Amino acid sequence: MVKFLKPNKAVVVLQGRYAGRKAVIVRAFDDGTRERPYGHCLVVGVAKYPKKVIRKDSAKKQAKKSRVKTFIKVVNYNHIMPTRYTLDVDLKEAVSVDCLQSRDKKVTAAKEVKAKFEERFKTGKNRWFFTKLRLSDCVSVLLFIELADLITGCTLFETKASGLATSS
Repeated sequence: MVKFLKPNKAVVVLQGRYAGRKAVIVRAFDDGTRERPYGHCLVVGVAKYPKKVIRKDSAKKQAKKSRVKTFIKVVNYNHIMPTRYTLDVDLKEAVSVDCLQSRDKKVTAAKEVKAKFEERFKTGKNRWFFTKLRLSDCVSVLLFIELADLITGCTLFETKASGLATSS
Protein backbone atom coordinates (compact mmCIF):
# COMPACT_ATOMS: atom_id res chain seq x y z
CA MET A 1 0.00 0.00 0.00
CA VAL A 2 1.28 3.44 -0.90
CA LYS A 3 2.02 5.66 2.07
CA PHE A 4 0.90 9.12 1.07
CA LEU A 5 0.17 10.55 4.53
CA LYS A 6 3.63 11.97 5.00
CA PRO A 7 4.88 14.86 7.14
CA ASN A 8 3.92 18.38 5.98
CA LYS A 9 0.76 17.09 4.23
CA ALA A 10 -2.24 19.37 4.83
CA VAL A 11 -5.33 17.53 6.10
CA VAL A 12 -8.82 18.38 7.31
CA VAL A 13 -9.90 16.98 10.68
CA LEU A 14 -13.28 15.24 10.35
CA GLN A 15 -14.19 14.22 13.91
CA GLY A 16 -14.04 15.72 17.38
CA ARG A 17 -13.58 19.17 18.79
CA TYR A 18 -11.56 20.41 15.83
CA ALA A 19 -13.78 18.92 13.10
CA GLY A 20 -13.59 21.00 9.93
CA ARG A 21 -10.25 22.53 10.92
CA LYS A 22 -7.15 22.35 8.77
CA ALA A 23 -4.03 20.70 10.12
CA VAL A 24 -0.56 19.56 9.06
CA ILE A 25 0.89 16.11 9.67
CA VAL A 26 4.05 16.30 11.76
CA ARG A 27 4.67 12.57 12.14
CA ALA A 28 2.82 9.54 10.76
CA PHE A 29 2.52 6.12 12.41
CA ASP A 30 1.26 3.86 9.61
CA ASP A 31 1.57 0.59 11.54
CA GLY A 32 0.47 1.99 14.88
CA THR A 33 2.13 1.69 18.27
CA ARG A 34 1.57 -0.43 21.35
CA GLU A 35 -0.74 2.17 22.90
CA ARG A 36 -2.54 2.87 19.61
CA PRO A 37 -2.55 -0.29 17.44
CA TYR A 38 -3.98 1.51 14.38
CA GLY A 39 -2.72 3.98 11.83
CA HIS A 40 -2.54 7.46 13.31
CA CYS A 41 -0.57 10.67 13.08
CA LEU A 42 0.54 13.64 15.11
CA VAL A 43 -1.03 16.78 13.67
CA VAL A 44 -0.73 20.49 14.32
CA GLY A 45 -3.62 22.63 13.19
CA VAL A 46 -5.45 25.93 13.29
CA ALA A 47 -8.03 26.05 16.09
CA LYS A 48 -9.00 29.68 15.44
CA TYR A 49 -8.45 31.25 12.03
CA PRO A 50 -7.19 34.82 11.57
CA LYS A 51 -9.77 37.45 10.63
CA LYS A 52 -9.78 39.49 7.43
CA VAL A 53 -7.43 42.47 7.67
CA ILE A 54 -8.31 45.68 5.84
CA ARG A 55 -6.14 48.69 5.09
CA LYS A 56 -8.00 51.20 7.29
CA ASP A 57 -7.48 49.11 10.45
CA SER A 58 -4.93 50.45 12.91
CA ALA A 59 -1.69 48.54 13.43
CA LYS A 60 -2.95 47.29 16.79
CA LYS A 61 -6.19 46.03 15.25
CA GLN A 62 -4.32 44.39 12.36
CA ALA A 63 -2.07 42.57 14.84
CA LYS A 64 -5.11 41.38 16.78
CA LYS A 65 -6.90 40.17 13.64
CA SER A 66 -3.76 38.32 12.49
CA ARG A 67 -3.63 36.08 15.54
CA VAL A 68 -3.80 32.33 15.04
CA LYS A 69 -4.74 29.79 17.71
CA THR A 70 -3.28 26.32 17.23
CA PHE A 71 -3.83 22.78 18.48
CA ILE A 72 -1.63 19.69 18.75
CA LYS A 73 -3.30 16.31 18.59
CA VAL A 74 -2.82 12.63 17.78
CA VAL A 75 -5.53 11.61 15.31
CA ASN A 76 -6.69 8.30 13.83
CA TYR A 77 -6.28 8.09 10.04
CA ASN A 78 -10.04 7.48 9.74
CA HIS A 79 -10.70 10.92 11.24
CA ILE A 80 -8.71 13.02 8.77
CA MET A 81 -9.13 13.82 5.09
CA PRO A 82 -5.91 14.49 3.17
CA THR A 83 -5.73 17.38 0.74
CA ARG A 84 -3.51 17.94 -2.26
CA TYR A 85 -1.60 20.67 -0.43
CA THR A 86 1.66 20.47 1.49
CA LEU A 87 3.17 23.08 3.78
CA ASP A 88 6.92 23.49 3.72
CA VAL A 89 7.16 24.49 7.37
CA ASP A 90 9.54 22.69 9.72
CA LEU A 91 7.69 21.63 12.87
CA LYS A 92 9.70 18.53 13.87
CA GLU A 93 11.87 20.42 16.39
CA ALA A 94 8.92 22.22 17.95
CA VAL A 95 6.50 19.28 18.23
CA SER A 96 7.03 15.64 19.17
CA VAL A 97 4.93 12.88 20.69
CA ASP A 98 6.72 13.49 24.02
CA CYS A 99 5.35 17.04 24.22
CA LEU A 100 1.84 15.61 24.72
CA GLN A 101 2.86 13.87 27.96
CA SER A 102 2.85 17.00 30.13
CA ARG A 103 0.84 20.20 30.00
CA ASP A 104 3.91 22.48 30.19
CA LYS A 105 5.60 20.88 27.19
CA LYS A 106 2.39 21.02 25.17
CA VAL A 107 1.87 24.72 25.93
CA THR A 108 5.44 25.64 24.95
CA ALA A 109 5.18 23.57 21.75
CA ALA A 110 1.84 25.22 20.90
CA LYS A 111 3.42 28.68 21.38
CA GLU A 112 6.28 27.80 19.01
CA VAL A 113 3.84 26.50 16.40
CA LYS A 114 1.66 29.60 16.83
CA ALA A 115 4.66 31.84 16.15
CA LYS A 116 5.57 29.88 13.00
CA PHE A 117 1.99 29.88 11.71
CA GLU A 118 1.55 33.62 12.36
CA GLU A 119 4.82 34.38 10.59
CA ARG A 120 3.65 32.26 7.66
CA PHE A 121 0.29 34.05 7.57
CA LYS A 122 1.86 37.52 7.68
CA THR A 123 4.24 36.73 4.80
CA GLY A 124 1.28 35.55 2.72
CA LYS A 125 2.47 31.98 2.18
CA ASN A 126 -0.04 29.10 2.10
CA ARG A 127 -3.05 31.43 2.13
CA TRP A 128 -5.44 28.51 1.64
CA PHE A 129 -4.36 27.00 4.94
CA PHE A 130 -5.39 30.07 6.94
CA THR A 131 -8.92 30.40 5.55
CA LYS A 132 -12.01 28.78 7.02
CA LEU A 133 -13.41 25.73 5.31
CA ARG A 134 -16.66 27.07 3.92
CA LEU A 135 -19.89 25.09 3.78
CA SER A 136 -20.45 26.25 0.20
CA ASP A 137 -17.21 24.51 -0.86
CA CYS A 138 -18.39 21.24 0.71
CA VAL A 139 -21.83 21.56 -0.87
CA SER A 140 -20.37 22.16 -4.33
CA VAL A 141 -18.28 18.98 -4.01
CA LEU A 142 -21.37 17.00 -2.98
CA LEU A 143 -23.35 18.44 -5.91
CA PHE A 144 -20.55 17.46 -8.27
CA ILE A 145 -20.66 13.88 -6.95
CA GLU A 146 -24.46 13.80 -7.34
CA LEU A 147 -24.14 15.08 -10.93
CA ALA A 148 -21.55 12.41 -11.69
CA ASP A 149 -23.93 9.80 -10.23
CA LEU A 150 -26.74 10.98 -12.51
CA ILE A 151 -24.52 10.87 -15.59
CA THR A 152 -23.04 7.43 -14.93
CA GLY A 153 -26.27 5.95 -13.60
CA CYS A 154 -24.70 4.52 -10.47
CA THR A 155 -23.46 5.88 -7.18
CA LEU A 156 -19.83 6.57 -6.42
CA PHE A 157 -19.77 3.74 -3.90
CA GLU A 158 -21.12 1.21 -6.43
CA THR A 159 -18.45 2.31 -8.90
CA LYS A 160 -15.66 1.81 -6.37
CA ALA A 161 -17.05 -1.54 -5.29
CA SER A 162 -17.19 -2.87 -8.84
CA GLY A 163 -13.65 -1.68 -9.59
CA LEU A 164 -14.73 0.56 -12.46
CA ALA A 165 -13.48 3.75 -10.82
CA THR A 166 -11.22 5.73 -13.09
CA SER A 167 -8.40 7.79 -11.69
CA SER A 168 -8.57 11.48 -12.44
